[in-house]
Amino acid sequence: MNVNVQTKSGLPIYEQIERQIKEMIVSGELKEGEMLPSIRALAADVKISVITVKRAYEDLEKEGMIYSVQGKGFYVDNPDLQYVKEKETVGIEEHLGEWVSEAKKAGMTKQEALDMLDILWE
Repeated sequence: MNVNVQTKSGLPIYEQIERQIKEMIVSGELKEGEMLPSIRALAADVKISVITVKRAYEDLEKEGMIYSVQGKGFYVDNPDLQYVKEKETVGIEEHLGEWVSEAKKAGMTKQEALDMLDILWE
């Protein structure tokens, strides 16, 4: 499993790990029942704290993305992928709403904002 973290991204490392693992599950790269690296192994591989990986795994478990088996490790669960995608969509809508508010405050027109979005999309 390939997880990359950016220490200067502004996004907490545990969230970066969560997002990447979620993406791998949603895309089918990680399959139901597949074992994840141990907390210690992933921490060593990514060169981060065990506590950081533990937090990411605990959050993913709370969301139903993975589950743990005492003494054996963490495994990919069978999440409701439609729910996961809807939740991501809601998050994107919230960010876009903030972005639109900032664009309006800056005096941008709708067309200017759309042009900016087109450029960034590419």
